[in-house]
Parts: sequence; structure tokens; C-alpha cells
Amino acid sequence: MKYPELICFDNIADNLAQFDSIIDVRSPAEFAEDHIPGAINCPVLNDEERIQVGTLYKQTGSFEAKRLGAGLVAMNIGRHLSTQFQGNGKSWRPLIYCWRGGNRSGSMALIFSKIGWPVAQLQGGYKAYRQHVNASIPELASVIQLKVLCGTTGSGKSRLLNTLASLGEQVLDLEQLAQHRGSVLGDIPAAKQPTQKMFESRIWNLLKNADHNRTIYVEAESKKVGNLRVPDAFMSKMRESACISISMPMSERVNLLMEDYAHFVQDPEQLNHQLNFLSHLHGNEKINLWKKQALNGAIANVVQSLLEDHYDPAYTKSIARNFSKFNQAQQISHTGLSKADFELSAKRIISSQ
Repeated sequence: MKYPELICFDNIADNLAQFDSIIDVRSPAEFAEDHIPGAINCPVLNDEERIQVGTLYKQTGSFEAKRLGAGLVAMNIGRHLSTQFQGNGKSWRPLIYCWRGGNRSGSMALIFSKIGWPVAQLQGGYKAYRQHVNASIPELASVIQLKVLCGTTGSGKSRLLNTLASLGEQVLDLEQLAQHRGSVLGDIPAAKQPTQKMFESRIWNLLKNADHNRTIYVEAESKKVGNLRVPDAFMSKMRESACISISMPMSERVNLLMEDYAHFVQDPEQLNHQLNFLSHLHGNEKINLWKKQALNGAIANVVQSLLEDHYDPAYTKSIARNFSKFNQAQQISHTGLSKADFELSAKRIISSQ
């Protein structure tokens, strides 16, 4: 076979493990927005160099830009060869891609093939990968088997998902993938949400690698998790799937939320800032009362009021409307927050399959 080998992503999507490395040669900013799962970033032009070459192309011409770019690309590929890839043996097989599968990936692929590595270059580059993700999420959603954990805020759905995963079950945790707890108070401290494209890549990767003959457990979500939108096809699949209804006494729900949102307990001003976003729903008088209680250390009272006046009514209104099989849901009642409590509930769910 002649190398570099030009490969279509549709033909390798289910067998990415055949490559020893997947190398994204785009700039760090492009890579940070989204990339093929498992790829490493070895840019042939960094962010500043890419801007420099692009500016020269617009202001002077393609010849001058290509001359500058070629020197920078050669220098950067040389640096990668002398560092990251120095110890790779003759049989090492990398897959290389850039934005459209053109000059940047082609330059590295050509040099690697001259060295003797059996290198593959992705035809169409990252753009072809994105097209595959967009097309295949609906296809994957149509063949998977979901069970949706439903329950009011604080009923332990996320903890139950984690417990199911620890017992070997398949789980797709949208809040974990989105790095957000899915409500106006759901920002996770020091955690930046991924881009929409990265969120979709994470969902695609999990669905692709799942055993489609086994159940995947997922938590009921609205169409958006923080600033990110759940793909329409997956949301439709969730809403038509079998449900499991999770319940827990109010006192334990408050305790759970106080644990999960400890940053608000430690910094009531941060909680009060987020409460401002609810003023159009509950009015300034109620919001100011909650703020005063938070500053006075009565956050448990605030949490219970939020559940009773905001989250529970919204849940009751939306769940039956959006999840068609909720009225047939298996009922799971927690009595506590211990690991044993969640394991007992998880085993009840598993045994009912």
C-alpha cells in the first residue's frame, strides 16, 4: 500500500483503535473548540502563526503566504519529530487530520510517510468528521435502548446514575458531559462548559461505543443543559423512552442539595447573584426574602422554598407533557443518602430489566 493513505471517516468511525495515535494538526484554538475523541494536538501552525499567514494571504498574496507558512510548518513538524514522536518505532500508525484534509495535514503526512511510518490522512479533515457526527447521532438514537431517570430536583438522579455505572450498567450523563447541573443554579465552580460541538462529540462517542443490545440509563433533562442544546434526535428518543420515577423525602432532598451545592453554602453572595435570574418568575419581594435568609445562614430554608415554589411546580408541569411513558414509570423511593441506599435502588432498577 502506498502511504500516506487517504481515508474517509465514515469507513473508520467504528474502528479508530486501529490507529496508534490520532493527530490533530490544527491550531490550539481550533482543537479546543472540538476534536475527534482521543486525538492529540500537534499543531503545524499555532494560533498566532495561523493568523500571521492568513493576514499575509489577504494583504499580499498566496505565494508569499505559502512561502512563510511552509517554513513555519516545516519548523513545527521538525520540533514534534524531535520531541513527541522521537521514540516511535517503524510500525507506529498515526491518523492525521486538519480542517479540510489539505495542506496542514498533508505536509505532516508526507514527511511521516517518507520516514517510513504507515501514516493515514483523513480525507475531508475535521469538517468530514463533523458531518459524520451530525448524520450519525440521529441514526444512533434510533437504535439505542434508553431508560430515563425522572424525579424532582434533589431526588438523587445523578447519584443514582453514578451508582448504576459503578455496577457495570451503561450510563449517559448529560450533565457530566455538559459540565453543568442543568438549572439556573447549575453552574459548576471552576468548570467551563464545553462548546456545543464538543458536547455533541462526547454524546456521539458514548453512543457509538455503547452496546446497543443493552439499556443505557440517562437522566431526564430539558432541551438545554446550561448553554448547551441536547441534539434533537436524542431528546426525542429520551421523551419516548421508558421512565423510572425517583422520589425522596423533602428533608433528604434539601440535605442532598446542600451537599451538592456546597459552594453556595460557603458563599451566599454567589447564590444571591444567581437568584436574580428568577426575579421575573417570583417577584422581587420573594427574591429579596430568599437573599436575606441566605445571608443570615438559613440556606436550608431557601433551598426548601426553591423546591416547593420553583422547581417542583415546573417539574410537575413539564414531566407528564414531555415524557410520554411517565405514567407507566417504575417507582423508586429513596429513604436516605448513603451509598447503601443508592446501591439498593440501583439493584432494584437492574433487576426489573
